[in-house]
Amino acid sequence: MKTLRLILGDQLNHRHSWYRNDHKDTLYFIAEMRQETDYARHHIQKLVAFFEAMQAFARWLESRGKRVIHYPLDHPHNTQRLEQNIRNLIRKHGIGRFEYQLPDEYRLEQQLRQLSEDLDIECEAVDSEHFLTTRTELAEYFQGKKTLLMESFYRQLRRKHKILMTGDGKPEGGQWNYDQSNRKKWRGQPAVPRGVGFRKDVRATLERITAAGVATVGDIDPLHFNWPSTRADCLKLLRHFCRQLLVHFGDYQDAMDPGEDFLFHSRLSFALNSKLLHPGEVIEAVLAHWRAHKRQIHISQVEGFVRQILGWREYMRGVYWREMPGYANCNRLRNRRLLPDFYWTGHTRMNCLHHAIRNSLEHAYAHHIQRLMITGNFALLTQVHPDQVDAWYLGIYTDAVQWVQLPNTRGMSQFADGGLVATKPYVSSGSYIHKMSNYCEDCHYRVTEKTGDSACPFNSLYWNFLAEKRAHFQGNPRMAMMLSLLDKMDPRELGALKSRAQQIIRNPDSF
Repeated sequence: MKTLRLILGDQLNHRHSWYRNDHKDTLYFIAEMRQETDYARHHIQKLVAFFEAMQAFARWLESRGKRVIHYPLDHPHNTQRLEQNIRNLIRKHGIGRFEYQLPDEYRLEQQLRQLSEDLDIECEAVDSEHFLTTRTELAEYFQGKKTLLMESFYRQLRRKHKILMTGDGKPEGGQWNYDQSNRKKWRGQPAVPRGVGFRKDVRATLERITAAGVATVGDIDPLHFNWPSTRADCLKLLRHFCRQLLVHFGDYQDAMDPGEDFLFHSRLSFALNSKLLHPGEVIEAVLAHWRAHKRQIHISQVEGFVRQILGWREYMRGVYWREMPGYANCNRLRNRRLLPDFYWTGHTRMNCLHHAIRNSLEHAYAHHIQRLMITGNFALLTQVHPDQVDAWYLGIYTDAVQWVQLPNTRGMSQFADGGLVATKPYVSSGSYIHKMSNYCEDCHYRVTEKTGDSACPFNSLYWNFLAEKRAHFQGNPRMAMMLSLLDKMDPRELGALKSRAQQIIRNPDSF
C-alpha cells in the first residue's frame, strides 16, 4: 500500500521514528504554501528561515534514499492549500494510506482532523516525538487545582526526568530555582563573545517569496542570512552557547543594552520550535558542559536555562492545549485600543521601545524581557486590544508559532486571561526598565520624572493603568502593596499622572 506522510514546516525532526520505519512505497510531502504565509503578516526573515530549513530537510531525506515531494511556493502543482494539495497527491499517486504528525497549532489540528474524516483511505496521526510532556499532561497535573502555578509543574518535570536532581530526590545545589540570581544589570562587562555567523545566500528563497507578492515586515540581508537552517547549523549554535555564553547566561538573562542585540542568549528558539533540535538533547548538552566545567560555571547559570526549556516552554504548550480554542479570544481587561504605528517602524523617542523594536525588525528577534517588559508592557499600559498584540508577536519573531506565542502574549504579557498564567500583570514604570537596562541614559525622556513633557511615559501610564483597572486586581495579594500606594497618593498628583497618561494613550505615535 502506498503511504503519504505529511511533514509540516515546524516538524523538521531528524530523529523521528518515521525515518527508521518506512518502505519503498512511502512518499514524504513538504510544502511552502500561501495558507501559511498569509494567516499573519510575518517577518521576512521568519519566512526565509522556515523555507530554507524545509528545503534542507527535504534534501536530507532524499540523501537517505527517501521519496520526497517538495512543493516550493512557485511549484506548478502547488494549490497553496493543504487539503487540496494532499487530495491531488492521493489521486495522482494512488495513495492508500495518509499519515501526519500531530500539529502543534490548533488551526492545523482542526484542518487535518477534518481532512482525515473526509478522506476515504486509511489515516493515522502520530506523535511528533519532540516534547518532554504530552499535550494533556499539564491539564492532568492541575486537575482540581485552582491555579496553574508554573513552578510546581517545573519541579514535577525535574523529578520525572531526573534533571538537576540528587539521588535522594532533592534539587542539585539545594535550591529549585535561582531566579533571584538571574536579574543582574549588564554594565559592559563581562565582554559578550562574538556570535556564530552563518552568512547564507538566500536570494533564491527571498525572490520566490517576493515574486509571489507575500506581504511581509522587517529587514533582511539576503547575502548574509544569519538564522540556522540545518541540523548542523543548530548543533553549532548549541555548542557555541555551551562554550561561550552559558557561563554568564543566568546572571544577565533579564538584562538589556542598546548596543547588544543578543547578550548571552542562546538564540536556539527557532532551532527548537522548528524541531531541528530536541529539548532533551539541548538540556543534556548544557548539563554535560556544566558538569565538566563546574569550577567556572555556577549552577544558577544552568538552572536559569533549564527552567526556560523544561519549565516555561513545556508549561506554555500545556496551557495552550488545555485552553484552546477559547483562549485566543480572551480579553478580561477589556482593552480596545490599536497598536501604535511605531511597532512596525521603531520610530519613537522612547529609547527602550526604539531599540527593542529595531532589534525585532532587523533580526526578527528580541529576548523574553524585551518582549515582556518593553513592547508588551507598553501595549498593556496603553490598553491595546490583545488581538493586535497577538498579530504583532506572531508575525515579527522567527521563533513565533502559535502554541508558544499565544499563551505568552495573552497570558504572561497582556494578562488577557485574567491571571490564569501570570499571578499578576507584568507592568512597570520606568524604574524597572532603568534597573535592568542601559536604555534610559540616552533617552529623550527622563526616567526620574513622572509628569511634564520630559517625563518617562511609562511612569504616568503605570499609575493610570492601576487606577483604571484596579477593580480587576482587588483581592490579588501580589497587587495589594501597589494598590495601597495608589490609595495613599495625593489626588492632585494622581490627576496629573492620569492626564499625562491619557495624552500618551490617545497619541502614542507622538512620543
